[in-house]
Amino acid sequence: MASTQSLYMNQGEGEASYARNSLFQSAVQNGMKSAIQEAVKCLWKSTKSYSSVVIADLGCSSGPNALALVSMAVDAIHHYAVQEQIPPELCILLNDLPDNDFNNVAKNLVAFQESAQSTGHVLTSIVPGSFYKRLFTSSSLHLVLTSNSVNWLSEAPEDLRKNGIPMYDGDDDLRKARRPLVLEAYARQFRKDFTRFLNFRAQELVPGGQMVISLPGTCAGGPTCQSNQPWDAIAFILNDMASRGAIAREKLDSFYIPVYGPSDKELREIIQDENSFTINKIQILDVISGIDKSSMTPKKVALMVRAVYEPMMVQYFGQAEVVEELVRSVEWHMSTGTPQVAAASLSFLCVSLTKKI
Repeated sequence: MASTQSLYMNQGEGEASYARNSLFQSAVQNGMKSAIQEAVKCLWKSTKSYSSVVIADLGCSSGPNALALVSMAVDAIHHYAVQEQIPPELCILLNDLPDNDFNNVAKNLVAFQESAQSTGHVLTSIVPGSFYKRLFTSSSLHLVLTSNSVNWLSEAPEDLRKNGIPMYDGDDDLRKARRPLVLEAYARQFRKDFTRFLNFRAQELVPGGQMVISLPGTCAGGPTCQSNQPWDAIAFILNDMASRGAIAREKLDSFYIPVYGPSDKELREIIQDENSFTINKIQILDVISGIDKSSMTPKKVALMVRAVYEPMMVQYFGQAEVVEELVRSVEWHMSTGTPQVAAASLSFLCVSLTKKI
């Protein structure tokens, strides 16, 4: 997903593919539906009608989720466009890093175009590249959507790398003592990246354009604020593997997962400081209620972890055996109810923005 590093999910449609193991991400997208509908409504209220609308999904990944957000937007546009008699032409732009499985995306686009064409002209395009850079021409987009993407950083926190501070110390006392330093370094990198993201999107959106973003995060002042990070459970398991000699400790100590989950307060402050957007709403998504808990077996959770982290693990540790041990460890910890894994919980934030005129 979106980072200048070579980050991508497991490709294809096999048992360990992202296409077959993105149930949780799908639930997050479903939670964005009302915000997307409201964003389209705001577009129509501000201009009454458009002859053409350009929608971009940034960090689309692959599988059925790649078209979920734009499908919601197209349905909402057609709902409001019916009142204008002539439906607008639609241009759908799907973006992710170059190593994303765009072959899978292209196959799914065929069915999407056929269904969408029944209510109007639809053009589609794939746009490889990092969204921490400019991707589109100035004032060319009407609606930007992104889910589970801007939490991926452009790089691991420089402060930690330079000072040799591990993401997750093997020593419990040292880990607790350094935890604030680690979180602060991740927060600084997120602020830098997200500010850049907002600035570039402000250049690409039309005045009054809409943007809807979801990402893992916390509610400031809540019990999980700055305690649970998206990488916590994986770091715990990798630390356990290092303690058993499955991976080298020195190798783990220089491994950083480039992902961060901010609080709603952090998001609000960054958006206000960047000053290109008006915040319509920031909400906590109820993701868990949208998932069939009977499907979340230890094996299924292990496959979901593998789908996201296998490419990264292979690139860094260079051994397929490390991934196999990670999967076995995830399944074992889930089966035995290890609190740091089985009870790990993440909140998800959804923020709706309007580009200032």
